[in-house]
Amino acid sequence: MKEYELKKMRNLLFMGASGAGKTSLAEQIFFLTHTINRLGRIDEGNTVMDFDPEEIIKKMSLGLSVGYAHHKDCKINIIDVPGSPDFIGETIVAIPAVENVVMVVNGTAGYEVGLELAIEQLENEKAAKIVLVNRMDNEHADFQKTLETIYDNAGFNPIPVHIPIGKESTFEGVVDIVRQKALLPDGEGDIPADMQSMVAESRQKLMEAIAETDEELLNEFLDKGELTEEQMIKGMRKALANGEICVAFACSALTGVGVMAFLDAVEKYLPSPEDTNPIPVIRKGEAEDFIASPEGELLGYVFKLYADPTMGDYAYIRLFSGSLRTGMEFYIPEKMAKERAGNIYYMLGKSRDDTQELRAGEIGALVKLKNTRALNTIISQGSNLSLRMPELPTPTYWQAITALNQSDEEKISNALQKVIAEDPTIRFEINKETHENIISGLGEQQLQLVLRKLKNRYKVDAMLKAPRIPYKETITTSGEAQYRHKKQTGGRGQYAEVYFRIKPLERGEGFKFINSIVGGVIPSNFIPAIEKGVLETMEKGIIAGYPVVDVSVEVYYGSYHEVDSSELAFKIAASMCFKEGFKKCKPILLEPIHELTVIVPTEYMGDVMGDISTRRGRIMGMEQHGKKQHLTVQMPVAEMYSYYPALKSLTQGRGRFTQKFSHYEKVPEDITAKVISAWQENENS
Repeated sequence: MKEYELKKMRNLLFMGASGAGKTSLAEQIFFLTHTINRLGRIDEGNTVMDFDPEEIIKKMSLGLSVGYAHHKDCKINIIDVPGSPDFIGETIVAIPAVENVVMVVNGTAGYEVGLELAIEQLENEKAAKIVLVNRMDNEHADFQKTLETIYDNAGFNPIPVHIPIGKESTFEGVVDIVRQKALLPDGEGDIPADMQSMVAESRQKLMEAIAETDEELLNEFLDKGELTEEQMIKGMRKALANGEICVAFACSALTGVGVMAFLDAVEKYLPSPEDTNPIPVIRKGEAEDFIASPEGELLGYVFKLYADPTMGDYAYIRLFSGSLRTGMEFYIPEKMAKERAGNIYYMLGKSRDDTQELRAGEIGALVKLKNTRALNTIISQGSNLSLRMPELPTPTYWQAITALNQSDEEKISNALQKVIAEDPTIRFEINKETHENIISGLGEQQLQLVLRKLKNRYKVDAMLKAPRIPYKETITTSGEAQYRHKKQTGGRGQYAEVYFRIKPLERGEGFKFINSIVGGVIPSNFIPAIEKGVLETMEKGIIAGYPVVDVSVEVYYGSYHEVDSSELAFKIAASMCFKEGFKKCKPILLEPIHELTVIVPTEYMGDVMGDISTRRGRIMGMEQHGKKQHLTVQMPVAEMYSYYPALKSLTQGRGRFTQKFSHYEKVPEDITAKVISAWQENENS
């Protein structure tokens, strides 16, 4: 395959709402550039980018995919990500892999939830921002109104570089206002007479926006009243690379109108990897600006794993600097592990083209790496470089996962690890309190996809259910108890007697065991067994089957028998004594409270605040950020597990939240009674 200089490469991320036409646009690009010879359709399940069986069934993108096209003297790499909010993690990990983020917008739908969430991920990103208004051939499509809606809601102003010719069914091409040409599917032409003044006005706005980003250009513009075409192109590319302007284009992915014109603009106007130097890195823990170059120090970014049941894991890589050759060893600093590059590929959906070398600026894939995961840096051995990785959202949806068949219990853990390695926003852990396998992520759709992949790829049937709440048990007052364990069964018997003082501790202090035995009434060799008997009972729980915390147990008296006393007897006596004493000390349940940052458009505030109060939530503060309110909320986990779908429903999908553990506090008595009753029924059944 042809080698390309850095300045002849373009790396694009297509992001936006579901149904905006990202995958169809990529398909049209591959077709128009003769990368493929037949135009695939999502409805027919034969597009390049939606190749996973689950995507074909659902007729929508569910995971990130990579492709490329050659156009003029340029190689264009495309990353296509899903538009569903459940899969926003795919967008987040892809942004650092590209110079150009193309927000594909449905020209008929306005400011959709998926677009809003995708745009929010660009808040602190330097990447070039491009708006491509798609579906311009659809009824009610409105280019200018779509741009105004983005400006009103997102706060940045997309400046047209292409303007549509015609609208809806008469959409037939675009005007390039830099080159002042009408671009039609069958070639270039003059600007339609009725668009002359609009083009002149738009050109003036674009020149002003470009000039304002560069002092030299501004002086030129103020002096002469305009910029040359060459100055506009150079200034636009630099301003885009610095994230200082956002530009807009128009097309129809379905008919192909405007798509080739957009590709020409990608080659002419959008920044290359060369234009985005230097890139921010970390060296020895310190931030540094790094100049990437083909001959420079090796630096790459692993942004995605795709688990192929036949080929193994594909690691999708963006190489920033240096080169990576087959057989070459490299280092993953996040794993402190060496790897060796085996086969290297350029990916086109599920198809792959072999290459012996991945060069600076390129996107490719390696297979069967042992230690590498998504969000890893690739460097040379001995290097001290690393990349600052994007921050992923915390889980907002939790489920307990179990195998349907007992025989699959051992298989499920390994299969799960492979599936969730594809999406770093999914987490899996064994809850120590409830002993359940908990899988968490960003939404129901995301976790249901995990189940389908487990079944289809690894033949493991699994089910999801609401997790148990990890309550804890504790006491509120002090008390004393004594217990004598005496058993005679012929031959050697069992004997042990203990006296306990039991007291509550401050929240978070855990457990304190005090040995106050004097005079040898209990030999010292039995004391560890007494402590063990208490600890084992604390783990199992006493009133509702949950771990006991924040108690002090003092053993201060007892008795033993020369023959019949044993460690087992004292363990049993300690356990029974602790149970009896615990019940005298006014036991309560504690529940985990998490701190949430709930982000909602201002117009939904009343409904959201009302719902929070019904969930026993407390609003600790609020701040206005643009058109949204950020609420700081404390909410019990028991209510938080079901909060995500409720918030989506209340805000038409526009509300979201992040969360972290805060503390434990007392469960209300009515809920405590229900939890205890349910446990007792289960114990007796």
